Amino acid sequence: MKSSMPKALHAICGRPMLHFVLVAAEALHPKKVVVVVGHKAEQVKEAVQDVDFALQEEQLGTGHAVLAARDSLAGFVGTIVILSGDTPLITAETLCSLLDTHHASGASASILSARLRDPHGYGRIVRAEDGSVAAIVEEKDATDDERLIDETNSGIYCFDAEKLYAALGQVGADNEQREYYLTDVIKILREQGEKVTASIAADADEIAGVNSRVQLAFADNVMRRRVNEGYMLRGVTIIESALTFITPGAQIGVDTVVYPMTFIDAETTIGEGCVVGPSSRLKGCKIGDNTTIDNSIVLQSIIEDDATIGPFAHIRPGTHVKTGAKVGGFVEIKNSELGIDSKVPHLSYIGDAQIGDYVNIGAGTITCNYDGFEKYRTVVEDGAFVGSDTMLVAPVKVGKGSFTGAGSVISKDVPADSLAIERSEQRTIGNWAKKRRKKQDGKTSKA
Repeated sequence: MKSSMPKALHAICGRPMLHFVLVAAEALHPKKVVVVVGHKAEQVKEAVQDVDFALQEEQLGTGHAVLAARDSLAGFVGTIVILSGDTPLITAETLCSLLDTHHASGASASILSARLRDPHGYGRIVRAEDGSVAAIVEEKDATDDERLIDETNSGIYCFDAEKLYAALGQVGADNEQREYYLTDVIKILREQGEKVTASIAADADEIAGVNSRVQLAFADNVMRRRVNEGYMLRGVTIIESALTFITPGAQIGVDTVVYPMTFIDAETTIGEGCVVGPSSRLKGCKIGDNTTIDNSIVLQSIIEDDATIGPFAHIRPGTHVKTGAKVGGFVEIKNSELGIDSKVPHLSYIGDAQIGDYVNIGAGTITCNYDGFEKYRTVVEDGAFVGSDTMLVAPVKVGKGSFTGAGSVISKDVPADSLAIERSEQRTIGNWAKKRRKKQDGKTSKA
């Protein structure tokens, strides 16, 4: 991966790829889930909850990794399913099918396989005459005929726990890598006369491993298609799935339309009948019904029903936009409440403010909330009208039903039903422009 981050923590659709493997595993209702960690183990432990961890201090191969989990599984009797942390596209349905095949066949081991158009680099599944697995042959050890086999090993297995660990005790590291290979267990079990079966995955993409950024991008694309199709099947319209980025876990109501280049994280809830995007980002938000968010960023805020956000608005954390309110073009709001049917239509900054119901904030209005040391609050009460280009120097209050004149700097509280104007007297000099043009024309003639 050429990365300082553990491979299993690289993101697929906004989640660590290991997350998707664990989600698939949980669908089997296992008695216990053990994650084997080694390289940068603490980072992996911080990213995953509700599992047991087994430490593989030295990375000495796949068989050695399974041995590292032995103490965590002490006394367990039953079937062990072994998954790879870098195969995020595996599905619960496929794992259930593998487990059913394993139990129905009475096998000691079962392998998930897949048929690939280009099996180069993968271990081949060699079948016996009765259809069971005779061997797994690695590419470098395969004969010309075996290389023609298109059924490949996914690295995902079911084992009888007792027979697995008994066989692992016989696995050696007599190979070029000096590692203990889990595939050697299959060979040992066959030599002992045990039955080994294979279940072919319906979709070969499910076994795709991630070992590079290129493969990470492929897995992300496949998972994004799955995630978006799930939302569409639940009644959400996604205009262009390939250009819409939704993290699994986000809640989106029916009849909501999501336009391209929109990013929605897992902690966001969107109501019914909304329009989101294009080019919007929602993180940790709660969005009501019938709300429009156009070309805007909304972070850790609440937007109620029938509100309008954007275009090009920035809603920062701690903001609460109430029913029917409007936040227009190039408006930034931070840690503030905007009341019912109130409007901040354009080119304004509202920070640390309490804006009442039915308030109009004129273009270019700024709450001057920071003195370099402390943040102060601005209060604009119900029905007030704040004129364009007003500076509200906090702490300050504009009373109910009051007006401020355009271009004013309001630094003192305004009583209810008042008009506050703060301007210098306008001075008009007659014929000044005419004289200036005449003077400029004279300079041009000389030149």
